[in-house]
Amino acid sequence: MSFFRTENLVKYFGGLAAVNNVSFEVREGEIFGLIGPNGSGKTTTFNLISGFHRLNSGRVVFKGQEIHRLPTYQICRLGIGRTFQVVKPLGRMSVLDNVIAAAFARVNTLREARDLALETIDFCGIVPVQNLLAKSLPIAWRKRLEITRAMATRPALLLLDETSAGLNPTELLQAIDLIKKIRDNGTTIIIIEHIMHVIMSISDRIHAINFGQTIGEGTPQEVAQNKAVIEAYLGTDYA
Repeated sequence: MSFFRTENLVKYFGGLAAVNNVSFEVREGEIFGLIGPNGSGKTTTFNLISGFHRLNSGRVVFKGQEIHRLPTYQICRLGIGRTFQVVKPLGRMSVLDNVIAAAFARVNTLREARDLALETIDFCGIVPVQNLLAKSLPIAWRKRLEITRAMATRPALLLLDETSAGLNPTELLQAIDLIKKIRDNGTTIIIIEHIMHVIMSISDRIHAINFGQTIGEGTPQEVAQNKAVIEAYLGTDYA
């Protein structure tokens, strides 16, 4: 039984095929990169996996179970967590309360949620800001809070959507370390990222899409040498 796979995903918005026949399989324990130029359909693919959008056709299968007809909260409880490209914490609540709120996706009592939140905050390294209001955080801490909230749902599969955007070089290295730590702790990861240094350095395999369609898949080295991928990013003169 495969850990996770998508089969021929199709999503139309009006007459536009935002995702068109995209299939890939993710192995348990790996970091799987999803790349493509702006507007290529990466975040829409995440939205289809997490139940935020409904498929026009295709299947999403997690641990042998079809999940594409399930509501988002059930998909989360099955073990798929995600972050969002534009982070929107509960600004008037503390960092700790933000993570407690996320923990209720997995536990039922305030005591359990608080214990899980504190454990996750420590794991993700945001103890220094746990009592601050979320709206007061700079972007690097907001990004880390976004990951912490997703991890508080105890995902077996974590979808990371551009968690490195807007970070300086030091913060980038810290983000890479956290992503590797999450994987080493037993969570499988699918990551969308535009910063090639990040995606190439942490991914075991990469799937590339453009205009909603698959244009390549393989190891980072194989994808970096793929003619269609080079054309998508740099144009035909560089292919």
